[in-house]
Amino acid sequence: MKKTTDPKVAAKAGLHQLKITLAWTNPEIWRRVVVPSGTTLEILHYIIQEAMGWEACHLYQFIAGKRPNLVYYGSSDFAERGDMEDDSLVTIGNLAPRVRSKFRYEYDFGDSWIHEILTEKILPPDPSIEHPICLDGANACPPEDCGGLGGFYNIVEALQDPKHPEHDEFADWVDEGWSPEIFDLKGVNAKLRRIRVS
Repeated sequence: MKKTTDPKVAAKAGLHQLKITLAWTNPEIWRRVVVPSGTTLEILHYIIQEAMGWEACHLYQFIAGKRPNLVYYGSSDFAERGDMEDDSLVTIGNLAPRVRSKFRYEYDFGDSWIHEILTEKILPPDPSIEHPICLDGANACPPEDCGGLGGFYNIVEALQDPKHPEHDEFADWVDEGWSPEIFDLKGVNAKLRRIRVS
């Protein structure tokens, strides 16, 4: 699993502060991260996985632009077939060159988890930043393979009601200690430290 960016590219670029929000969630599931602008979308995929709490076990794509001119970015395997652009060749700075630039990230084409990504700030370079940093966030990521947003809210409802007919089944199915309100900033940053960006 590739988890580095080209240091020459990252060193020349500034920093992007991104807000990543899992679409249509209420309460919102979101993370605020700072990453070098020279980080490729391929690496941003891993950053999103760690920041949100996913397990990187499904396909993904980035989506930019507006209909009918949408552009899709994904792994080089798909890019070679002509289905999309190679995400290892495009940086955050290329895709989101201005504050308020937006693009999307879709993870797990079955459950179709859409993440809205907003550029909140573009900051000057900081050579001391050697890995992505999560500044803030709220709420737990849905469990993998839970059936999309509808399935996720069914699980939450069942777990909150001990008399729900599926309460025990879902309590056994989710990870021990999982709760929809939990966001562990320290734990997220420990995972992000494994992704070197300079």
